Amino acid sequence: MVMMLISQLAWRAKQCHIGTRDPNLQTPGCGEAEHANLTAVPLGQPRTFSVLTAYLLRYPSYLAPEVIAQGISKTTDHVPNGKPLPSGPKSDVWSLGIILFELCMGRKLFQSLDISERLKFLLTLDCVDDTVIVLAEEHGCLDVVKELPENVMGLLKRCLTFHPSNRPTPSELMQDKVFSEVSPSYTPFTKPASLFSSSLRCADLTLPEDISQLCQDINSDYLAERSIEEVYYLWCLAGGDLEKELVNKEIIRSKPPVCTLPNFLFEDGESFGQGRDRSSLLDDTTVTLSLCQLRNRLKDVGGEAFYPLLEDDQSNLPHSNSNNELSAAATLPLIIRERDTEYQLHRIVLFDRLLKAYPYKKNQIWKEARVDIPPLMRGLTWAALLGVEGAIHAKYDAIDKDTPIPTDRQIEVDIPRCHQYDELLSSPEGHAKFRRVLKAWVVSHPDLVYWQGLDSLCAPFLYLNFNNEALAYACMSAFIPKYLYNFFLKDNSHVIQEYLAVFSQMIAFHDPELSNHLNEIGFIPDLYAIPWFLTMFTHVFPLHKIFHLWDTLLLGNSSFPFCIGVAILQQLRDRLLANGFNECILLFSDLPEIDIERCVRESINLFCWTPKSATYRQHAQPPRPTSDGSGARSSTPYFSTECADPPKTDLSRESIPLNDLKSEVSPRISAEDLIDLCELTVTGHFKTPTKKTKPSKPKLLVVDIRNTEDFVRGHISGSINIPFSAAFTAEGGLAQGPHTAMLQSFKGKVVVIVGHVAKHTAEKASTSRSRTMWNRSGRSRHPFLPDLRRSIQSFTLEYDVS
Repeated sequence: MVMMLISQLAWRAKQCHIGTRDPNLQTPGCGEAEHANLTAVPLGQPRTFSVLTAYLLRYPSYLAPEVIAQGISKTTDHVPNGKPLPSGPKSDVWSLGIILFELCMGRKLFQSLDISERLKFLLTLDCVDDTVIVLAEEHGCLDVVKELPENVMGLLKRCLTFHPSNRPTPSELMQDKVFSEVSPSYTPFTKPASLFSSSLRCADLTLPEDISQLCQDINSDYLAERSIEEVYYLWCLAGGDLEKELVNKEIIRSKPPVCTLPNFLFEDGESFGQGRDRSSLLDDTTVTLSLCQLRNRLKDVGGEAFYPLLEDDQSNLPHSNSNNELSAAATLPLIIRERDTEYQLHRIVLFDRLLKAYPYKKNQIWKEARVDIPPLMRGLTWAALLGVEGAIHAKYDAIDKDTPIPTDRQIEVDIPRCHQYDELLSSPEGHAKFRRVLKAWVVSHPDLVYWQGLDSLCAPFLYLNFNNEALAYACMSAFIPKYLYNFFLKDNSHVIQEYLAVFSQMIAFHDPELSNHLNEIGFIPDLYAIPWFLTMFTHVFPLHKIFHLWDTLLLGNSSFPFCIGVAILQQLRDRLLANGFNECILLFSDLPEIDIERCVRESINLFCWTPKSATYRQHAQPPRPTSDGSGARSSTPYFSTECADPPKTDLSRESIPLNDLKSEVSPRISAEDLIDLCELTVTGHFKTPTKKTKPSKPKLLVVDIRNTEDFVRGHISGSINIPFSAAFTAEGGLAQGPHTAMLQSFKGKVVVIVGHVAKHTAEKASTSRSRTMWNRSGRSRHPFLPDLRRSIQSFTLEYDVS
């Protein structure tokens, strides 16, 4: 019986240490939710104190000598030179040996000694040859020890080996002959397939012959089949308050601060007169939380809601007595949906099914993410949207996060200032995790450097994956090249300057009046937008707003941040137009409250309004080639499930020098976008565009600024000709002509200016005179298309001759 118990303890220690990847994982009691109750158990201490040792901190007799020698150190204390803390699986083996010794002797050890004497005695065992014999002599049970079977005596000596380097691990201990009779009764541990691996995770799945039988039993407790994390989250949504429950059980006790002061305090810091605060001690009290309120809230939810069919378009709205209520909830504001217990249940179950089928259900994850992402599943969903796959834990564990590097000092300075209002990230454990993830990124990207702001960029991923550093690192590593490609080069000035120039053109395209005003007062994006884009707004907004913003950002391509920036400016438009330079500086030094839901909606509208090539950047991440290799433009909608940057084709935009880009007020677009905007169809290899047969209202006005002879020789159907040489008066104003009325009618619409590829024409058409020509006529959007040598002169002649 004793050996059966010991084998169970050893097997459990082995399972804990093999099954836990993260060396600093904090995890509540494992297992699924109980049938009728939710049990609140104390969080396990971080693994640097080991598994068994953490729960034995109240009992010094069970501490391993190396743990005692280390002293009381917090799990988050930064260890210089990367020296690891001593506690670990082998410390558990020592604790196991003490337990075995007590079982064999039939008594508890060190009962006659106070705590300090116990600890001193354990440390003196380094000087003895046989720890077991010395312990037996100390407790007067040497005769009992001598009568123990040889194999049990050998096991005791192996467990109570003083030096951990000579002590076996739990796995090695399980190979001892003493366990040969009981070992077959335990199932060997097999590492489960990772969520983000491509291996089959349902190889051993067994289903009933009739799948409909899964939800036919009206007495089935479907909630008990959900994970404890899901049940606890829903319990809180249904009105559960854990702190209140703990206060009622007197586990949390409030005490006036004055009562915590010591009666005596010496100069050396030693105090007397106050007992130790209970909150600093391990409390193994178990509190059972009632699920009655949650079950009552979900009483109308049918069993089929827990087994959604992924191929069913209505799988997220299963048929039940509460279906109408659920459909109504789907139309409510996001903040209300996130607090609706029943709605969140359906979304959590659906996303859980989809994520378990990742990457095979990746498209459906994108589709559902466009509706909303349940907060509980946000971390994993973001990883899926970013395309995280592979052995992420093995990769993260292989990175050296201990060896000092020059960046360490800057990281140590930045971390305490990062989202310090958040209790989780500002905790000592949060700082330690920050340090490891940031250092892992720096070490694994030797071509890039650490810039201030990288900590803010890491914060959302770490917050959502606090107990999974590897996933936080993987998400961050996938996010940066997609949205901040080359932003973290040692010399990133050319990348940022190009980014800001494109952003300035985006402001001019969507709001010419605001753009003119900001340029006139000298309030350029360089003064306020660098922290926006370098941290993807995490330095600007609190985390709860970043979550909603990034839910949408991750569905767009690398140009979507431009639209977010313009949407923020439009919310501040009236105040910006009414103020000068100094007032604008003060306004952005303490940014006013931004309606993040409105910002998201307007960003999507701006994103869909903007021609794809208007945000072209030569320093952006190179787009992935199309699957068919033809180079043809994808028909995927602009804001869609796979909104990647478009691949380069023969009609794509060409890069221009940075100085030319900064001198142009309005953005250029490609001939490819012009074809789409003019509603033309292209046959063959983009050589012969023809008008679409379906009649529609023109989306834009094309102004051809070439001379009359070139315009007559060939032009885009529906365009008007205003030769640049005669477009302006001597005073710089727009010359009156036959097309003045048409220009006025296109206020607020897109105006495209086309001309020869000649350098001087391009420069003139994009200077302030051109800005005067169009912006004074109203809030018109006017991209510029200078390079028509390949487009107009090659394909317009064939359909414009007549």
